[in-house]
Order: sequence, then structure tokens, then C-alpha cells
Amino acid sequence: MVNRFKEEIKDSIILITGGTGSFGSTMLRELLELHPREIIIFSRDELKQFEMRNMYNSKTLRFVIGDVRDVDSVNKVMRGVDFVFSAAALKQVPTCEFFPMEAIKTNTIGSYNVINAAVANDVKRVVILSTDKAVYPINAMGMSKALMEKIMTASARDLNHIGSETVLCGVRYGNVLYSRGSVIPYFIDLIKQNKKIRLTDPKMTRFLLPLRYSVELVLHALSRGENGNMYVKKAPATDIVTLAKAVCRIFDYKEEFEIVGVRAGEKIHETLISKEEWTRVKDQGDFYCIPQEISNLDYDKYFIKGREDVEKDGYTSANTKKLNLEETKDLLLTLPEIQGELKAIKNNERL
Repeated sequence: MVNRFKEEIKDSIILITGGTGSFGSTMLRELLELHPREIIIFSRDELKQFEMRNMYNSKTLRFVIGDVRDVDSVNKVMRGVDFVFSAAALKQVPTCEFFPMEAIKTNTIGSYNVINAAVANDVKRVVILSTDKAVYPINAMGMSKALMEKIMTASARDLNHIGSETVLCGVRYGNVLYSRGSVIPYFIDLIKQNKKIRLTDPKMTRFLLPLRYSVELVLHALSRGENGNMYVKKAPATDIVTLAKAVCRIFDYKEEFEIVGVRAGEKIHETLISKEEWTRVKDQGDFYCIPQEISNLDYDKYFIKGREDVEKDGYTSANTKKLNLEETKDLLLTLPEIQGELKAIKNNERL
């Protein structure tokens, strides 16, 4: 996969904000194979930076303590950078519900700081990372990310107007399989405690997106992204009961479920492309491209010209390809984390 992007990355300087998170760690492994001149890991977690530094022990990596909320630290780290992956964010829905202003400071204002610093320093490309929760947002996390997207597209219009060569684009994806705080590690933790599997709503569906697919999506945006556009990776989905049964089958655990109800701020289905956006979507094979709705500063077109409506309800976990139990199980077995858990169980049995 990575070889397609070798020429884009080779000898470049890359900045990953929030680089010690789940995405940053996986992205880092992919990028090192492309031989960039330098990869800057920018975050405020010194412990994770220390652990990552010791893990890789690579002269290609530079670790910078800083916060996207702080304009000065963002401007300083941006000097000489070619490509930016803007991944710093507050991602947990309950956290953002309890502390919405903190979500705005990091997800919205922090991203604004990154975009402005990138433009001021003539960065070639910026890819912002968004979420399905930004589409028809019902929680603070999704609202802060939706505003981030609007800031990116508005900034892209400004760049089009002045003829800047900096490209701003973004990606959207749903919950990544086995990322921190996601449902599969939670299920496995319940299994280890010999407890019933707790489910929210049997009708709930979710996209099944391994972390490697999210990295592929971001690299696609880096390579083919155009100013102001958003990109989505096509992915299958399943319902939460099928997902739970697949985890139980993998670990040979009894299928006993407890329905606890939908948590505050949660949706029954994930939506990656809204019905309104679907009217302008471009199919790019394994990906969808969502061009910005208004690409210039012509206010007349914005206020007067409308759009045709369509019947399809966008692109959701309810209308994408559904995996059955065996297909879901097979996909989960490809995850390195699942393989690690199974190996640990096997090794313990031998002791």
C-alpha cells in the first residue's frame, strides 16, 4: 500500500499533531517505510512521547511537546514542514459532553491554529481528521468536528481566491476497530472478567474500519486531495449483536448479552456522507470524494442557486454492505490486537 505514496513523502518533513494517539502510532510505522527526511511528533503527552521514542529509536523522528491550543507552539513547530496530518483531538463522546468548551478549544480552535500556521509557513498539504459524528451532529464532539470541517473549507476558499499553493483537505471515518475506548476492547475486557456482554441497542450498526484502512484513507487524501474536499473510505458494516457474537466466537465465550440502552450522544447508525452531500459526491474506487459545496467567494451562488435532491440517505452504516457473522469474525481475526490476545491466551495455557 505504502509504495504508491513513496514519491510524495520521500525526503519531506512531516508533522503529525496528536502523534502519540492510536492513529499517529500506526501512521508513523507506515511513514517510516517511505523514508521522509523527518517526522515531527507534536503532542502534550510526555510519557507517550518517551515510550514512542524508546520504541523506535529512530533519527528520523523528532518529538516536540506542545498543544494545538497554543498559537505560538504551533507556529514554531510548523517551520519548514511539507505535510501536516492534523490528528490532535478530544475523541471521547462522554468527555466532550461533560466538557464541551474543551472540545471546542482542541477540536475547533486547535485545528484553526494548525491550518493558519500551515498557510503562513507555505506547507504543501494539510489533511485534517474528522469523524462520522460531524455529519448531522448530535453531541459536542461531533459539533466541534463539524465546525473544524467548516473552518477547513472556508480557509480553502480563501486560498483559492488568493492563488495559494497550499492544499487543505480532510477525511472522515467512523469508530476504528480496536482503537482506544472502542467497543471491541471493552467486550474483551468483559470476557476476561467472565461477565455478560453489554450491548446498547440490537438495531445499532457500525462501520467496520481497521486502523490500517484509516491510514490508507489519509494517504489517499495526501496524494490526491484537492482544496476544500473531504474523503471517505468505503467500508462494510454490521450490527452490534453480530459484532458481539463474532468476538464471543473468536474467544470461545458464551453468548450472553445484557441490553443497557443507547448512551447520551450516541446514534443508532453512523453516517459518513449526508444526504445533502451525496448530490455532489465523486466515486474514486475504494474512496468517495466530497467536493466543497461552494468553491469560491461568490455570495450570489450561495444565496440564490439551489441543488437537486436525491432519494438516497447519504452513506451510512445502515445502507453499506453488511457482513454476516462469519465475515465479521474473519475481519476481526486480521486485527493484530486480536491475534495478540489469542496468542497470550495460548501461551498461558502452555504454562
